[in-house]
Amino acid sequence: MADIKKTIVLIGIVIVLILVLSLYFFIDPSSTAFFPKCPFLSFTALYCPGCGSQRAIHSILQGNIIKGIRHNYLILLLGLVLAYQAILFLLNKFGSKTHGNLLHKSKTTKAILAMVILFWILRNIPITPFTELAP
Repeated sequence: MADIKKTIVLIGIVIVLILVLSLYFFIDPSSTAFFPKCPFLSFTALYCPGCGSQRAIHSILQGNIIKGIRHNYLILLLGLVLAYQAILFLLNKFGSKTHGNLLHKSKTTKAILAMVILFWILRNIPITPFTELAP
């Protein structure tokens, strides 16, 4: 019974993900008010680590990978984390042995947090080459 519930939840998550990605595929976030604007940017005039992510997702889904990455370089880290999680899920679900998750280790969490904070600081420095990090 528990496996059926997990399967239903997983199918629900996949359906929601497909719907959300479809929105980002068909609607350009920079040309509509449908998608929310960054409240941190609105209040401080500084870029947060997520600024540009919606445009990045739209561009990547449209096939403009480089343009998407340039909107927010952290999308690369997100892609790596998601790919790692997906591969680990598949290995643990269908493999013969269980693999531990490196993302659940304190050092990994601290390293990712340090990268995000450093990116946040550097993308707000108005001097070349740091201006390349702005969305």
